[in-house]
This record gives sequence, structure tokens and C-alpha cells, in this order.
Amino acid sequence: MPYGDAIGIHRTMSDLIHLWKPFLLGIVEGLTEFVPVSSTGHLIIAGHFLRYGSPEFEIIIQLGAMLALTWCTSERILTLSGHLGLRPEGRPFLWKVGLAFLPAATVGFLTHDVIEAYLFHPGFVAAMLVAGGILILRIDRPGDRSGLEDLEKISFAQAIAIGFGQCLALLPGVSRSGATIVTGLVAGLSRAASTEFSFFLALPTMYAACFYTIFKARERLVDELGVGMAVGLLAAYLSSLVVIRAFLKFVQTNSLRLFGWYRIVLGLVLLAFLGLSI
Repeated sequence: MPYGDAIGIHRTMSDLIHLWKPFLLGIVEGLTEFVPVSSTGHLIIAGHFLRYGSPEFEIIIQLGAMLALTWCTSERILTLSGHLGLRPEGRPFLWKVGLAFLPAATVGFLTHDVIEAYLFHPGFVAAMLVAGGILILRIDRPGDRSGLEDLEKISFAQAIAIGFGQCLALLPGVSRSGATIVTGLVAGLSRAASTEFSFFLALPTMYAACFYTIFKARERLVDELGVGMAVGLLAAYLSSLVVIRAFLKFVQTNSLRLFGWYRIVLGLVLLAFLGLSI
């Protein structure tokens, strides 16, 4: 075999071996995007220890999770949207989702660069994990939680409240789903309704964040980082398909306290580890 061909094969094998890192991060994204533990926080932590990724990578692979959510909720979206105009009474719900999207979209557009520059590090994520876990334990008590079950009956005030709650998720480690679900509980929705509304609100929010990041990083997507992103996207898509349906079923009969304790333990362990490594 010519020497040049051998070098080429070696490089190809090396590139394939290194793709396990974005694949693993994609799995992490899919497993954590829709449960209240902060997918961005987990990606920052995992990327720190794997020494792979970037703020752009961590946001763009979320597109895989959003594609999975779109697939899983497509029938429900058509129902609530009135089957493309055949059911006008479903239209106000779409307006409420759009209204809830605006606060985080506005604040995120104005503060994105500052947050990305100063807060995307494991120490801040660990602190937010602990704080969010404590909040979940205080708000979501054991047992059945009564509240509004019908999404189409959610008020504009409740939608706006959830929209402002989503602003907290701009801080890495808070969890977008956690912030919106907990705010929904406080606003008077049931766990199941809060979770489903959180999923619908994720669609415009995360698609906007992903495409905005793709536009900003468009020149970098042509190099090898683009291959890693594609692998991460696929892994996030496949793992999200499993989590979405499982979590919707889980919240029908269970509180979020398990995730609260998980956040606290993980955050404290991470803070201890970071303290020892200084």
C-alpha cells in the first residue's frame, strides 16, 4: 500500500474514532432536553470533561431534539391549530404560544453574547443545578397536583407568566423545561398540562435559537466541526424520541421531585469536584 494511502486511511479512522464525543454529547442532549435538569448545563459539563464542543455546538445539536419533538407532536399540533383552518377555536392557543415565546426571545437576543461569554462554565451550571433543584422541591409537593388540564383553556395571563418564566432558562443550568413547567404549576396548570405547554413552547423558542446560532456560525459549519454537529444532531434526535413519550407518561402520575434531588446531588458533587481541582 502506498505510504500516502496509508496516511489517509489512518486519518480517516482517527476522525471516525473522535466522532464518539459528539455522538455521546448528542445522547446527553436527547436525554436531558425535555426533562427539568438542564440540557445545556449537562452539555457544558460533559463537554468540559470530554474536552469537546463549544457554545455553538451545544446549541445547534438541540435542533435534533426539536426535530424529534416536532415529529412526536405533529398530530397534536394539527389538532390544536384547527386542522389548518378547519377548526378556528384552536387558533387562540397558537397565539398564546406565540405570546409566551416573546419574552425569552427578546431577552435572549439582547443578552445572548454576554451570557455565552461569561456564564457557560461548569461552576455556574453547578450552582444553578442546586438552586433549581431546591425550587422544584419547594413548589412541586408529593401527591396529585390539581390544576387546569385542558391546554386550549389556558389563559393569556398564564401563557405570559410561563413566557417570563422561560427567561430564567437563558441562564445555563436552570433548564428551559424546568423553568416553564414549574412556572406553569405556579400559574395553576396541572403537571401534565404544564409539561405539554412547555413542549409546545419549546418549538418556536429552540428553533429560533438554533437557526440564529447556525446563521452566526455559518462560516465554521463547513469544516470538520460540521461533521461532529451532524453526528450530534442524529444522536440527539434518536434519544429524544425515547424520552419525550416516556416523560409525558411519567408526569401523569409522578411529581418532579426526583429530578429536583438529582439536580441537587449532581450540582453539589460537581461543585466539590471543581473545588478539589483548583
